[in-house]
Amino acid sequence: MTEPQNQTCPLCGGTGVDPYHSDKVRDYLNCRTCHLVFVPPAQHLTMVDEKDYYDLHDNRLDDPGYRRFLNRLFTPLNERLTPNARGLDFGCGPGPALAKMFEEAGYPVALYDPFYAPDRSVLSAQYDFITLSEVAEHLAEPGRELNRLWTSLVPGGWLGIMSKRVRNPDAFRTWHYITDPTHISFFSETTFQWLAARWSAEGTPATLIVAGSDVVLIGKG
Repeated sequence: MTEPQNQTCPLCGGTGVDPYHSDKVRDYLNCRTCHLVFVPPAQHLTMVDEKDYYDLHDNRLDDPGYRRFLNRLFTPLNERLTPNARGLDFGCGPGPALAKMFEEAGYPVALYDPFYAPDRSVLSAQYDFITLSEVAEHLAEPGRELNRLWTSLVPGGWLGIMSKRVRNPDAFRTWHYITDPTHISFFSETTFQWLAARWSAEGTPATLIVAGSDVVLIGKG
């Protein structure tokens, strides 16, 4: 088992970390400050193995079932956008269906994915909305990545995150979500509350909206 006293939380940087769960493959640690549950870095896949796993996915742009799934994030975010809003689909994957849905609704969307759309220049622009659909759980450094995205939002912008949330240790033990070897960061509602509070404390109010069992929206200003 990984010794928690040697670990730092990848979201808040805290060193107060406790064991949360262990299975035959990995350990899961819990941060006392932000309550992120995470897999220690030594147990992450290599980037080559991670890419190989993603290549197995079959998320087609024209798949009605996949689009219904994405509607859980698309619908509440779309309701809050103003005309001509410009977005970024962060972690778009090989089939950026969510970006296509927003483009069909009249919003231009830039794409970024470290494997499938690796043009990092798009991360230097400013956006009215940024989406992370089934992405947050893959982030090895969620604090660094989410802070950068927050600074890329204009005042009045929205960050939309779809990721299944941690409920409690008992549910975690049998949770199918942890069987995916590319899932390494697990957020709870409390974690998102902490994140919004920290951003607010830094000077720009952050409004957290829990829009579903696996969707949160965070408004800037």
